[in-house]
Amino acid sequence: MNAQTGKYLIVAGIAIIVLGILVYFFYDKFSWVGRLPGDIRIEGENSRFYFPISTMILFSLGLTIIVNLIRRLL
Repeated sequence: MNAQTGKYLIVAGIAIIVLGILVYFFYDKFSWVGRLPGDIRIEGENSRFYFPISTMILFSLGLTIIVNLIRRLL
């Protein structure tokens, strides 16, 4: 491990804290997460199956854009 790894860990920790604060204070604004068209939800009497494929694709695109922007700025 080197100093660069430490910097990445600090940035990741700060990002997790910011995300946690956003979810804590604005949880009602995120009610659409997991309810997008294309998310698979099957509910039976004794079981539930949930596969949020559209939500995962949306988050993947968003994270890809954010990471690429950060890499270009640094």
